[in-house]
Amino acid sequence: MSVAEIAEVPTLAGTAPPPAKPAGFFSLFKKQPPNQWETLPAALYERPVYEIKSPFGGGVFVSDPDGVRRVLLDNVANYPKTEMEKRFFTAMFGEGLLGIDGDKWRSHRKVMAPAFDPRSVLAYAPVMAETAAIFAKHWDQLGEAAEVDIADEMTALTLQIICKTMFSSDAEELIELTGSALERATAGLEFSILDVLPIIGRMRMKAKQDELHRDFSKMDAAIYRLIASREKTKDAAPKDLLTRLVAAKDPENGAGLNATEVRDEVLTIFMAGHETTAVTMTWVWYLLSQHPGVVDKLEAELDAQLAGRAPTLDDLPKLVYARMVIDEAMRIYPPAPGISTRIALKDDEICGVKIKKGAQVGVAPWVMHRHKKLWDHPERFDPDRFAPEKAVGRPRFAYMPFGGGPRICIGAALATTEATLILATLAQRFRPKLSPGQDIQLKARITLRPVNGMKMILERRPAA
Repeated sequence: MSVAEIAEVPTLAGTAPPPAKPAGFFSLFKKQPPNQWETLPAALYERPVYEIKSPFGGGVFVSDPDGVRRVLLDNVANYPKTEMEKRFFTAMFGEGLLGIDGDKWRSHRKVMAPAFDPRSVLAYAPVMAETAAIFAKHWDQLGEAAEVDIADEMTALTLQIICKTMFSSDAEELIELTGSALERATAGLEFSILDVLPIIGRMRMKAKQDELHRDFSKMDAAIYRLIASREKTKDAAPKDLLTRLVAAKDPENGAGLNATEVRDEVLTIFMAGHETTAVTMTWVWYLLSQHPGVVDKLEAELDAQLAGRAPTLDDLPKLVYARMVIDEAMRIYPPAPGISTRIALKDDEICGVKIKKGAQVGVAPWVMHRHKKLWDHPERFDPDRFAPEKAVGRPRFAYMPFGGGPRICIGAALATTEATLILATLAQRFRPKLSPGQDIQLKARITLRPVNGMKMILERRPAA
């Protein structure tokens, strides 16, 4: 890359050089920063295993792909989620896939798997494409050079898609109820050092859980009513995701999910299938607004493959560059920047580092996707990294926006299909531009959102 080309590379939000040293102990008692991942020291992005010492116990961050494979796959039984993490997700979603472990998790995962297999995902694609096309008309009606908050717009669109995918004709009632409940729940995800203390932490978690139950009460009532309706109508019920969950059975013992378990999994799917896709598309538009050359290549592909028509299921394999854009956006801004913290049940060894029983073991896409041993110039947006020929030889666990191992996100195929259809639909007609005067900063809780949203101007593509 020439000096002139380097000078033209934009500095992206959240890609400033990391600090040389880790934050001090007393920083734990300060207000939680918007994106705590940006406070991690530079050494994390250079070492395969980074050891952490803390008054609350030792631990490591693992970024070497073989080491991550050991934690998430080869020796996964030795590394369950921490009790605090399970309490947190149980408070959020009940006993959905994110908050359970062991035999119960395996049973739920097996029962739910057919609802997310490739054939099922393909069946949802027409609804996704149709909803995206209707949303494009909504943008058309806003007028020339309308300014929108792209984060809010993508949240609204993905909420419509997941509701229609999950609830079919009953979607309209749930869109308002779920949107307001999830917004309040996400806004309440503020944590501090007090949340990890033995007694105070449990009390604070109980208070959060009670508040979440109040927030979800109206939505719960509607979901339970729909579950009862699906159970009664059975074969006559719409073939949506809710019907599939209600009817799902373990192929070995015939066990299914009861109404409470279906409700818990519905909430889990909402966060995994709605929020993560919304934030992914928010960052896609941001990155495109900073890289006009990428926009040109994307539009050339869309023009060649679609010629102005709405994308269909059959178009997905042809939209190679669109998928590369999405994959690279999820590398720089992983929708869930930290998979989870695991606890070692027994002594182990990872990449030559001794792991003591009881040690905390962290695996974070935020770190791995920016690790200098895994990526050239990781701070730069370059969709060509994901060209099919460049993916050859890349370690499986170097890139993991949806996690890895047995607990890889069950909705990964659903999310990537949805994101590709949204991008192909809207980018044919619009070139969203970042409104001037904004200081884009990142806010990481479960997902990675922009602080205070992101204002963009909806520029229309010129007529061919």
